[in-house]
Amino acid sequence: MLTLLPQYQDLFVYHLQAITQEHQVWRLLCARLVCLDIKDSFCSSLLIYNFRIFERRFGTRKFASFLFGTWCLSALMDFLLAEAFQFLFYYEVEELPSGLLAPVFSLFVPFYLSIPRMPVTQVLGRIHITNKSLVYIVGLQLLTSSPFMWLLALSGLISGGLYHSSVLRLQKILFVPIWVSRIGQYILEPVFSSSQPTSETPLGMGATLDVQRQQRMELLDQQLLLAEYNEARTNARQQPQSGLLQWTRLFPSLRHRGQNRVPVQPRPQPQAHQSTQPPFLDNSPVAEEQVARLVEMGFSRIDALEALRASNNDINMATNFLLQH
Repeated sequence: MLTLLPQYQDLFVYHLQAITQEHQVWRLLCARLVCLDIKDSFCSSLLIYNFRIFERRFGTRKFASFLFGTWCLSALMDFLLAEAFQFLFYYEVEELPSGLLAPVFSLFVPFYLSIPRMPVTQVLGRIHITNKSLVYIVGLQLLTSSPFMWLLALSGLISGGLYHSSVLRLQKILFVPIWVSRIGQYILEPVFSSSQPTSETPLGMGATLDVQRQQRMELLDQQLLLAEYNEARTNARQQPQSGLLQWTRLFPSLRHRGQNRVPVQPRPQPQAHQSTQPPFLDNSPVAEEQVARLVEMGFSRIDALEALRASNNDINMATNFLLQH
């Protein structure tokens, strides 16, 4: 909105000299909440959305108290770091990037200390990619967007460390009151919350059955993938293979599908298999055209029939089911 109204952008500039010399204290509220750069606003929004894990872990009030406490501490740290930079390098910092930036950088402190690092993959065999790598990359992009963004980053990290360690009992001094959280609960929660699907009407009942069927298939996929993963890890420990890529682990189901499939475990009897399937899936008709399309892809007719019955004749879902298993 401020890009469309350039005449009001001066009100949200984080000008340190105007605050200290001209006593424009209102700039601390305006300039440290509204972001004037679109790229900074996008990166900080991504980081705040990712850091909602602390809201789910500690609660909304504690998460909001952390943002409020680090916002107040970083305002003091900004002036102290600017004065220290002027004293050491004889350069006066006049303006800093606007927006809710310092509290965003302060969230990296609990993110680094409390979130475990789990390896995802490797690049070139040595560079490890974890579940936290993307967050650090976005933070680095935000850090290099402005010349003095490093000052706000350092201010946020110091404020986050002080508040997280509860130095001088800052968590008991800077916090969101209970009445403020209750106002947000009664006003904001009904606006942004969504209702669960109901089955009062026939359309809702059909939608509920589709949701249940999809959830059942996803649960089955997770169980089978977990079993295949554990079996692959056991085989890899017992019989290590040479080479960069182990192709037999990438495509095990496609090579053993059909009549040439090697039976690893005894297949259950048809009666026991039918007892575990829901009755509305076994009696559902299967289109011969879709069975022929799956057979042309290389799958057996029996597997194609089972996949189409499980997916309610959805050719895309049946194809994904066969490729994964």
